[in-house]
Amino acid sequence: MIFPPHCKYVGMVTGTPCGEDRVYFLSRYLIRETADGPEVLEVESDPEGTGLMRRVLSTRVIATADEVYRYPHAVNVHDRTVMLKAALESGRRCTLFSGHGGQATFVLDPDPLAFLHIHVYDVTPPHPHLSTTIQEIEKTAFFGDLEVIFEHHVRDISEIEADVFPCHVTGFARTLDTDQPRPGDRIAGCLTGRELVRDCYGEEISVESICPLDMVKEEPFIARCCRSERGGLRRWNGRFGAVVHWGSSPREIAEAVVSVATAWRERDGKGSSR
Repeated sequence: MIFPPHCKYVGMVTGTPCGEDRVYFLSRYLIRETADGPEVLEVESDPEGTGLMRRVLSTRVIATADEVYRYPHAVNVHDRTVMLKAALESGRRCTLFSGHGGQATFVLDPDPLAFLHIHVYDVTPPHPHLSTTIQEIEKTAFFGDLEVIFEHHVRDISEIEADVFPCHVTGFARTLDTDQPRPGDRIAGCLTGRELVRDCYGEEISVESICPLDMVKEEPFIARCCRSERGGLRRWNGRFGAVVHWGSSPREIAEAVVSVATAWRERDGKGSSR
């Protein structure tokens, strides 16, 4: 896959005001209009040259017009994940993008495995705060240069055949914070719920875990947990990732995503276990 790290390395050929053998010193790729449509070239300029415009040493067509698709809408050129997904859907080897400010870039031979896949573990109801916050932050392109794809694993705890659920904000008829369990009740809860049951009703009542951490099967991951002592970068179920508190702010969640992506790449390279 060729995906220029920044739009400043991509130039548009609209004329030759300085001659055909010269190119802007930052340009590594050129998008050139032809009678059949745009094509993409890789260009090498003289590394010993000076000034803004440098002598061209070589050019090579890396995508012909019949291999190129021009994405019809302006995009945030910093949101590399959105562009990768759009390129995968285009059906062509190369997809050209235009930014809201007129920038140009492209994706050639898109490969989703070149991006880091981070697994997000959360539960609902109530609101799956971690999962939805990450999706909202994604819309701002904050994670754009991280080159990550999030895979969300959100468990619906209403599918558990339980009689008593964790707390009243989940909207269930009977919950641990408002109702006393009856003999034979099946209880859904996390570690805190188990401790509450033990302290109030004894050890003989069992609780089925709903903790997102107990769902972790892939790495790297980010999961939500109500126990602050579990927070931060760590291994869980033999997998590496980050744990954020149940009530973490968007900033804390964003920082956790950056931390786990950075730590994973420093430790294991760019791939994931996906």
